[in-house]
Amino acid sequence: MTDLSSGAASAPATPRVFTLSDFDFSLPPELIAQHPAPERSASRLLDGRAMQPVDRIFRELPGLLRAGDLLVFNDTRVVKARIFGEKASGGKLELLIERVLPAEAGNPGNEVVAHMKVSKKPLPGSVVHMAGGRKAGGFDAQLLGRWPTEDGPLFRFALHGPAGESPWALMDRHGHLPLPPYIERHQNTDHDPDEAEDSQRYQTVFARAPGAVAAPTAALHFDEGVLADLAARGIERASVTLHVGAGTFQPCKTENLAEHQMHSEWYEVPLATLAALERCRQRGGRVVAVGTTTVRTLESWARTGQATGDTNIFITPGFGFQVVDVLITNFHLPKSTLMMLVSAFAGYAHIMGLYRHAMAQQYRFFSYGDAMLLERARSTP
Repeated sequence: MTDLSSGAASAPATPRVFTLSDFDFSLPPELIAQHPAPERSASRLLDGRAMQPVDRIFRELPGLLRAGDLLVFNDTRVVKARIFGEKASGGKLELLIERVLPAEAGNPGNEVVAHMKVSKKPLPGSVVHMAGGRKAGGFDAQLLGRWPTEDGPLFRFALHGPAGESPWALMDRHGHLPLPPYIERHQNTDHDPDEAEDSQRYQTVFARAPGAVAAPTAALHFDEGVLADLAARGIERASVTLHVGAGTFQPCKTENLAEHQMHSEWYEVPLATLAALERCRQRGGRVVAVGTTTVRTLESWARTGQATGDTNIFITPGFGFQVVDVLITNFHLPKSTLMMLVSAFAGYAHIMGLYRHAMAQQYRFFSYGDAMLLERARSTP
């Protein structure tokens, strides 16, 4: 661009280098939602598409989209992955099963990888007794080693239950719903039943594929009434699967973002969704991602050409989005990779302004909190 007042060409702006501190903010604890709204679509919706935010109710969403748009959901299902047990010595431990490994040579289908919370970690080969152990109606788990490498962050176990039950069946019978750590009533023990409210509401109405340890929370606001309204307005729906891992709650700890090791999650973009994306492009519609997990799935596919696999995509300001035009998302943790993702999508200054507005207007934050509607920024933040 030319500076007409001087006749000299202006120098291009130097891209800003962001650090971890840029994504920190102070959130009043009372704004962290401990329970869902009475009705899914009665949550508030902060419309952040324009410079000036507009306060809305989530059920207004269909009227804010256009006929021909494509709404893409994550259809993962949260499993009862949190299980309590003890070592042979009697010491208490807790497993959070992150992934059931596919059956293959050497693995008859009973192997899982998990986070382990214990005062002193058992040695490989040790057997721990979960939910009372196999003799008491629970199951046993043999520690095989770490995963995905010999010094990896997770632990690989072989599960041994009665009659060779699958890991899925064992989790369903003995596990607890893994609510996020900031929901204070999440501290269940093996004697505390899960709350019925969570069994229903910490799951989307279209959850299909079991495997997540955290819900795709932006999708929790959709109910049958909103889905019917979307269909009536000519807004197409499609789905992807990304099994959300516990890493979604872990804050970034390195001030230099380039040093952060992103967690890995399994995803799939079905052929039907690939066809829907092409139809949307042909008719000039917009791709509306429901949640950051859907963004990560679609942009991983766009970057790699792989419709299924593992992704550790790390989206920070300056990222070149190839698929998603509009994003529906909840409010995220300070210093989290998801704060970086939404800042990359809608612009850092804009996001920080929306968060200030949300706190001033007493929006509810995090998994059971309210939602935000964003458009992709057309320039760098």
